[in-house]
Amino acid sequence: MTNSDQRLEFECPRCSEAACQPFYGPCESCRDDLQQMFVAESKDVENKRYEPKMNVTPNAVATKE
Repeated sequence: MTNSDQRLEFECPRCSEAACQPFYGPCESCRDDLQQMFVAESKDVENKRYEPKMNVTPNAVATKE
């Protein structure tokens, strides 16, 4: 585990520019580009009511009178 004060110096794996960050990964400008590139809009999803398949038979105990 690393200290939060320690910063690593490395080349950005995406653009090969020099980066100094606490963890290895894309630099801040590449991270911003990636966030803009992969923005997704939320959608309302309607759940359907469960309908058992025709080959499913009811439980014998549940249907017993």
